[in-house]
Amino acid sequence: MAASRTKRRHKVRRRADMSLLGGIRPPIAALSAALLALAALTAIQFGRSGQEAVPEAVLTSQQHFAEDGAIALRASLDESITDLSRTAALFNAGKPVSADTVLDKLGNVYQKWRGTAVLEIKSGKLEAQRGENLPLTAIDRTKLNEDNGLAPRMVRLQNGETRLLTFGVLSWPDKPQQLLVASSSLKFPGVSLGRFRAIAVVDSGGAILSSDGLADPSQAENDEAKGAAKQSKKQLTKFAKSAARKAEQHPLKAKEPGSGGFPGVSGSLLGDSRGGERSVAGYATLSGSTPGEGTAATALGLTVVSSVEVTEGADTAVSTFFGVAAAGALLLIGALAVALLIGTVQKPLLQLFLESRRLSRGDLTRPVTLPKYGEASRVGAALERLRRQLLGEPAEEQQADDVERGRRGRIGMRALVGTCAALLLVWSAPLVLLINRADGSVKVPQAIVSDQRERTETLADRVRRALNEGHADLTSVASMLGASTTTEEMAQILERTRNEHGRYESLYVVTSDGTVTAKAGSAPHHPAGKAPETVPVVLREAGNKPVITEYAEAPGLKGAAVVGELKIDFLNALLKRPGLGEIKVVDGKHRVIGSSTGYRALQGLSGDKLNALVTAANQKSGKGPHASSVVNRDGDGVTIAAAAPFDGGGAAKPLDWTVVSSQPAKGLAIAEYNLQNRTVLAGLLGITAVGACLGWMHIIVVRPLRELAKRAEALADGDRRSVLFPTHHDEVGAVTRSLEVIRQQLVELRKREASGSAGTAGKATPAGRN
Repeated sequence: MAASRTKRRHKVRRRADMSLLGGIRPPIAALSAALLALAALTAIQFGRSGQEAVPEAVLTSQQHFAEDGAIALRASLDESITDLSRTAALFNAGKPVSADTVLDKLGNVYQKWRGTAVLEIKSGKLEAQRGENLPLTAIDRTKLNEDNGLAPRMVRLQNGETRLLTFGVLSWPDKPQQLLVASSSLKFPGVSLGRFRAIAVVDSGGAILSSDGLADPSQAENDEAKGAAKQSKKQLTKFAKSAARKAEQHPLKAKEPGSGGFPGVSGSLLGDSRGGERSVAGYATLSGSTPGEGTAATALGLTVVSSVEVTEGADTAVSTFFGVAAAGALLLIGALAVALLIGTVQKPLLQLFLESRRLSRGDLTRPVTLPKYGEASRVGAALERLRRQLLGEPAEEQQADDVERGRRGRIGMRALVGTCAALLLVWSAPLVLLINRADGSVKVPQAIVSDQRERTETLADRVRRALNEGHADLTSVASMLGASTTTEEMAQILERTRNEHGRYESLYVVTSDGTVTAKAGSAPHHPAGKAPETVPVVLREAGNKPVITEYAEAPGLKGAAVVGELKIDFLNALLKRPGLGEIKVVDGKHRVIGSSTGYRALQGLSGDKLNALVTAANQKSGKGPHASSVVNRDGDGVTIAAAAPFDGGGAAKPLDWTVVSSQPAKGLAIAEYNLQNRTVLAGLLGITAVGACLGWMHIIVVRPLRELAKRAEALADGDRRSVLFPTHHDEVGAVTRSLEVIRQQLVELRKREASGSAGTAGKATPAGRN
């Protein structure tokens, strides 16, 4: 009974000597836990691949579509607000004119407002009006001198429509101040909706202020169409209320980590299912072009919501059996590897620990139990030799054991750990390199292809409108110049216009004989001695750089024109749209004028397929220029491309330009690519787990054990001077400490033998003399 208690106390003491974080057990336990977790993750994630009713890529595409609408609406509203205030400033800088003259000139230059009016601020008298009647009673003239008194505001008309009122102040000496008012509807400029999409502007309370693309139930041909129209309107109303709630979030909190591109709040919504189709929507708040900086339009608190019907149905890329089979294979291989580590690494090392502790405590009766392989076998053989030396056997008589030691050391622990690593890589490496590869037959949802086309068409219209707006600004400036305007005054007006609009590289006035009389900004590229161009927009080449030049005739200067050269960076900034890939603007010769990414200006498009797409988009018969989209398959690569020519009026109409977009499908959340990414991720996680756990084992156990084997053999060969210090407080460290105790015992034994021999020799000398 006492012996049993003593034995249990020895076991407890041995366990207490072992480090909780070091040694052989923690790496094997961590590897086992990692493999179990990876097997569970593999079974769950593979089973979910392709099971979504609507692919994530389709939802993301709707989000990007709403972002495009928000960008277009915000730019249009800000441009209208800036144009009105800048026009009022130009009038204020000149001589006083009548209210009718102001509105006539404003209407000749800009055709963007539904109604304009001029009223005297003090008395409220209406001086002049053009277009639709304005709700002037909604204007509180007493607050115009306060902060934000001239900020635009929304007004709801009696018929339920919403108007945005924009203000500017006309002020001349010795004349009462007048208020210039313009009204515009909250409509989207040039947003291509396709056939089945609806888009709406929503206020902060979730009320729909304006909408496009919704079918009118009263105009439906039959009851089925009427029911579908009512359902679409009802669904859009639900989306509007949900989007208004989500729009209250902070932009940084509303986005997932790593996502970006749009500075405001945006996202996607999943609606009801009906007849095999499901309503999906994207929403985006009006946000400034620079994160954290608001504009007059963003202060209105508006949100854009786009809704579309997509075909519902799980696009299953792989059966759930694959995930279960892969997880089962990992469990089987992992169990085999862990069993190999326990049987060939852990058990021999623990056995060495027990044997070395027994010898260090003086129990020399039993031979040392020798492991079969590797450094553990070498250390065990050294311990056996040391046991025999402690019993009095000389070290010189044990050299015959070298052959046996060499045979036992052929297979080291590094080879055993490497075998386990190779065994686990049999599962991980094929997942990373071979299995579930998405090839050129990947199925791209039609909704994504349609969105690529419609978004490219919207972007083309945005670029065209930007050129038209630039020409309208030049026309407005040109209308203010007359024969009495001095060169200094012209330069001041040009400099002020250039500062107000960041699109111009340079502004200057060219006379009929080609002389530049006033300029602001960079040096002009207009050919010296040549009269101004009669076309509004011209593309020139300055070396290898394209120069977009706009001309606006100045009626009061007899053949002179105001010329503006646009920044290429301004054009490139318009092309940056998340989710469209690489976007380029090309001319009639398919030469690149601008791009959203790095490019060589005036170089041709890369690839015959893109050139053919641009040609096809410009040569559609019957309907004129229209956007085209295509899915290009080249080997294992799949690319979605679209091209949209300029289609509309204005100064940019003569330009034969086309916007081209292309993006690889592998960057989209499509079922096949999701499966491939998850497969690669599982393989990489397996490789990481193997590298981390086995690398940990190599550093903590294998490498110190190899060094210990050399030192143990040196001690058994007779090296009594080298002190053995443990590297870690674990099993190898415990064996090292036991060997140090044995070394000290051998030194003491050697001293006793030497002292005993000296004593015998001292007694023998007198006897010899006798």
